[in-house]
Amino acid sequence: MKAIFASVMLAAGFALSSAASAQTVGIATSNPGSIFHNIGTAVANAANQAGLNATIQPATSPNQYIPYVASGGIEFGAANLQEVNYALEGKEWFEGSVNPDLRIVALVMPLVEAIFVRADSDIRSIADLRGRPMVDGYTAQNTILPQLDAMYATVGMTRADMQPVQVPSVVAGADAFIAGDAVGFIFAHGAGKVREADASVGGLRALPIENTPENLELARKFWPVAFFSQMSPGPNSPGVEETANFFAYPQVIFTHAGVDDEVVYQLTKVIHESKELMTQTFPPFNAFDPAEMAGDTGVSEFHPGALRFYREAGLLSE
Repeated sequence: MKAIFASVMLAAGFALSSAASAQTVGIATSNPGSIFHNIGTAVANAANQAGLNATIQPATSPNQYIPYVASGGIEFGAANLQEVNYALEGKEWFEGSVNPDLRIVALVMPLVEAIFVRADSDIRSIADLRGRPMVDGYTAQNTILPQLDAMYATVGMTRADMQPVQVPSVVAGADAFIAGDAVGFIFAHGAGKVREADASVGGLRALPIENTPENLELARKFWPVAFFSQMSPGPNSPGVEETANFFAYPQVIFTHAGVDDEVVYQLTKVIHESKELMTQTFPPFNAFDPAEMAGDTGVSEFHPGALRFYREAGLLSE
């Protein structure tokens, strides 16, 4: 897979100069329109304005480019923390491919998800999905099934309690819901596809999760970095009918151990100082808290260049 991705990158003409000498870096993302492409674009724009030349290099999915970053093929990437952790240890869909040189640069905004149903349906909780036709499969997005498992676990259910509607991706799942093939779909709050579904069916309802220590423990059996995030109704939150908690997990900018400390230091500094600019590029960066950039990363370690900045900024103690 690494070789295939490297060939694609070279064929597309993505030749990078030495980051250390030319201060030019690449940021691997998934395809345009995805949250990781949006995150990477916002970070690259901020880096370019600060004098650190950054280019976006899209690939199909993090499954491809996380190992490529780990091998030193490109300097940085945007992904979710759990998938980077799995790649680091060679677990789940990265089984047999340990990537010990992965390092974290920064935690950025969380991704907050929900299962959405029609607002005029009788489904008011995740438990009400029992026995109903519900999206499943997700053969092109390995991260989704364990996230569904985590949500179902909070009400004592498994995917076997629903009638599976096989879809390859979250976009296809939303389309199946719009077409009436499934009673619900999973997606990130605020995404354009959620707005499309909201308009198509005359309104959505986002199914909340009860925020208890017991539910968090259940969810983390399937998605170890999960937490619950509170949201309130508003124009940017279709489906949120009242203040409630939903499934969330961190997104990260990551790198590999061999990237020059000074380059990582400079990018970390740019991210810390550029919330307003990044929000202009990608509005969900409004949820980014620079004070939380050096938070808990689980099994992954921060790059030494990032650690140097965090110590100087008072965000990390010895």
